[in-house]
Amino acid sequence: MTPRPAEPVRPATHEQATHVGLGFDVHAFAPAESGRKLVLGGVTFDSARGLLGHSDADVLTHAVMDALLGAARLGDIGEHFPDSSPEWAGADSLLLLQKVKALLAAQGRRVLDIDCVVMAEEPRIAPYRQQMREKLAGALDISVEQVGVKATTTERLGFVGRAEGIAAAVVALVAWD
Repeated sequence: MTPRPAEPVRPATHEQATHVGLGFDVHAFAPAESGRKLVLGGVTFDSARGLLGHSDADVLTHAVMDALLGAARLGDIGEHFPDSSPEWAGADSLLLLQKVKALLAAQGRRVLDIDCVVMAEEPRIAPYRQQMREKLAGALDISVEQVGVKATTTERLGFVGRAEGIAAAVVALVAWD
């Protein structure tokens, strides 16, 4: 059951009518023999290893959800989709993103823009970038031009650099209707 957020306070001025949110998420790679698929931004990659997680472990979509919830001051994905709930086991993160969009809409908010960065040594993100933009835009009912997706490595530093997992960071801009 999704907790009911507190009633929002409407901004007093036009300058206060947009809010920015920051989302960040990390998932470790599952062992290759686990059979987990790698899903990023709603796109299934051709990869021998997927990510560990309660849902489909789509680290990028999870960061998008947290950025949007943060911009709308509605908490985080752990509050709305706890990993202790069997309801969300194996869930398609794009469907969860649509639920977040509905939460925002119910509060009189709409998504203006999201900009994403995926941090990974592998796999290569570039061949999937446009598909990821399209999937995220479709789930949010916004244009592809309102979704940026970039990728970077960590120059072999840290857990991402050792190819132990993938991280994603997202900035979102949300407006009041």
